[in-house]
Amino acid sequence: MAAATALLVVGAPAVVASAGPSATAASRPDRVEWAGSWATAVTRGNSVGLTNTGLNDQSVRMIVHVSVGGPALRVRLSNLYGEQAVKVGRATVARPNTATPDDLSDIDAASVRPLTFTGAASATMNRGAELLSDPLAFPVADDSDLVLTVHFPTPTGPTTFHGQSQQANFIGAGDLTGATGGAGFTTRPTCCWFFLSGIDVQRRGSPGALVVLSDSIGDGNGSTVNANRRWPDLLSDRLLADRPDKHTPGVLNLSLAGNRLNHEGTEPGDGNYPGYYQLGPNAAARLNEDVFGQTGVRTVVTHLGINDIWMSNDSPDAIIATLRQINQQLQQRGLTSLVATLTPYEGHGAPGVWTPQKEATRQAVNAYLRGSREFDGLLDFDRVLRDPARPSQLLPAYDSGDHIHPNDAGNQALADAVPLRLLDL
Repeated sequence: MAAATALLVVGAPAVVASAGPSATAASRPDRVEWAGSWATAVTRGNSVGLTNTGLNDQSVRMIVHVSVGGPALRVRLSNLYGEQAVKVGRATVARPNTATPDDLSDIDAASVRPLTFTGAASATMNRGAELLSDPLAFPVADDSDLVLTVHFPTPTGPTTFHGQSQQANFIGAGDLTGATGGAGFTTRPTCCWFFLSGIDVQRRGSPGALVVLSDSIGDGNGSTVNANRRWPDLLSDRLLADRPDKHTPGVLNLSLAGNRLNHEGTEPGDGNYPGYYQLGPNAAARLNEDVFGQTGVRTVVTHLGINDIWMSNDSPDAIIATLRQINQQLQQRGLTSLVATLTPYEGHGAPGVWTPQKEATRQAVNAYLRGSREFDGLLDFDRVLRDPARPSQLLPAYDSGDHIHPNDAGNQALADAVPLRLLDL
C-alpha cells in the first residue's frame, strides 16, 4: 500500500486492572476444549486486481504462525464477502520444510495431512458463509508455523481475504495441495491470506483467547516480513514464557490495516488516499465476526482511531463515542475490555495528513482514555512509542521510516509494555 496507506493505532503500558471474568467462565483444568490459536480479519476483494477477479483452478499455499498448540486442529475458511458459492476442491495442512528456509513454499512431505469437511475431501462454501473443517489429529507446537494449501477448482469470483499479511504466500495452477516443493507456485505475493480466517487447537484447561482489534499497527506494517514481529505475536511469546505450565491463552490478531472506527474502507481520505475494500467496514460493524465469533475469546484490546484522525479528520467526540460503544458491547458480553492510546504520527504522509489540529484531536482522545474508568484497563502505547523531546513524533529508534508504524524494536516495546496481569486469562 502507499505511504499514506493503512495507518493504525496501538497501545502501551497498562494502568488499570479489571475485575476479570467470572468464576463460571473460568476453564476447568481437566477439560479438553477448543481454543483459538490463530485468526485474521477478512474483507471483500478490491475492485481491481487478483482479489477481484479471484481464483480459477488454482491452489493457494498460505503460511500462518499459531500462538498456542495442541494435539488436534480445525481450520475455518470464509466466503463472508463473496458474491457466489465457492468450491473447495481439496485442502491440506503441513509443517514447513525447515531444511529449505530460503523457499518458504516447501513443506515437510511426512507431515502433509488432508483436511475433510463433514467427512468429504471437497466442499462448497455458500455465499456469505464460513466452512469449518473436521477435527484433525495433527500435533501443533506452541509458537510454530503451519502451511495450509487449498485448491479452488472453479472460478471463485471476488475473494474474501486479508490484505496485509506481512507474510509471503503462494499461488499456482491446478491442484498443488500435495506438492511438497514450491516450483509450481509461480505467483508469490508478500500479502494476502485468501478465504482463510482461523485455526483452532484442542487444549486441556484452556484459559481462552485474547483478541487484538487494531489497524495497521497491530497488523504489523513496518515490521519485518516473514518474521512474525507484529506486537501481538511478540506478546504471545511473552505469555508462553511466563506460563511454563502451558496454561497459556491464544492470541488472535484481528487487526486490519487502514481500519477506522467510523468510516468504511472505500471512503477516501486526506493526502489523496483513495480508500479500498481491504481496509474493511467500520470497526463497530466488525464485532460480530472479528470478536464475538472467535473461539474462546475472553479479553479484547481495542487500539483504533488514528486513521479516523489522519484520513477523515474526525472530532474527538466522534472517536470517543465509538470507542465507548465498542467497550459497552464487549463488557455486556462479559469480556474484559482493554483500550490503548493513539500513537504519534507527525511527519507521515503528504501535507494535510498531519496537522496541529489533528494532533490536538489525538491528544484529546488520549486524555479522555487516560482519565476514563469505563474500560477494564488502559495500555498507554503513546507513552511507549513517542519521542520525549517531540511527543507528536515516534521515537526515532522505534520508527519504521514512515513516521507512523513502529519497526521491530517498536513492536517489541509495545509487547513488553503490556502488563500481563491485565489480561485476565
